[in-house]
Amino acid sequence: MEYRKLGKSGLKVSEVALGGWETYGVNQDASKMVGDIVRAAYDEGVNFFDQADVYARGQSEQLMGAVLRDFPRHTLVLSSKVFWPMSDDVNDRGLSRKHVLESIDGSLRRLGTDYLDIYFAHRYDPEVPMEEIVMAFDQVIRDGKALYWGTSMWPAARIAQAVEFAKANGLHAPVTEQPEYSMVRRDRVEQEILPYTEGAGIGLVVWSPLAMGLLTGKYDEGRPEGARLTEKENWAGSYLTDENIQKVRDLKSIADDLGVTRAQLALAWLLRQKGVSSVITGATKVNQIQDTVKAAGVRLSDDVQRRIEDILKPA
Repeated sequence: MEYRKLGKSGLKVSEVALGGWETYGVNQDASKMVGDIVRAAYDEGVNFFDQADVYARGQSEQLMGAVLRDFPRHTLVLSSKVFWPMSDDVNDRGLSRKHVLESIDGSLRRLGTDYLDIYFAHRYDPEVPMEEIVMAFDQVIRDGKALYWGTSMWPAARIAQAVEFAKANGLHAPVTEQPEYSMVRRDRVEQEILPYTEGAGIGLVVWSPLAMGLLTGKYDEGRPEGARLTEKENWAGSYLTDENIQKVRDLKSIADDLGVTRAQLALAWLLRQKGVSSVITGATKVNQIQDTVKAAGVRLSDDVQRRIEDILKPA
């Protein structure tokens, strides 16, 4: 495993991270599965474990936290997120000071830790003044409940606004952004986010780096039963296009030449992009995380990069 600084901060995260979105907490008998996967990731050198309170309404945090507390806390980088509704209560959502300060306590309790390394604003909240958002996350840090804070899927202009307000008022500014980014979902990051975050020293920790599994090649011949994009039609429409599927098929020859899987190739490509500190992967089997972590050791030559870009360019 290789490790990178999170933007310009001093925090170092594993190039490949393990996340809990859509993975843990859905099945009631998932504790053994989660334990095996988390331990395998840790043994492979993963130190960054990403969560959110909304994942299975807190169950994902509980399941992962029950395993992570067995490891020395200083060897872990733990993150969680706040924004989405956790109940029907009118204040149990968003980025109000009330919800942020109450939600951090719930995440800490479920994860079984005294502090998070990173606390993310899971989306931008247009209903809350920016000064209230920044001051709430600054308070979380000053209270010792998190060491850093970040944003997820925020517009670049709002990230810049948060940084500028924080710096002008001696408050803690966000050090990381968590966007969706992959070989087939890149325009927003490369055209909007990176032009600001790279210069500001904000590191990217990327979610859905395998495009919901599309980039593994599992959809080459159709939609396998039980696969995520087979089950979720709202996602499938934008991912499972004829053009995207053909691109993934064409990438196989490059992966084969390098002796890697297409999943490893997709992650290695992302880790070569500007501003990326870590890629957050999911796993439902031990062999999946053991496979994806190998991407950290894959090096892509300029010639290979050009071959990839020739395939990825719009038809």
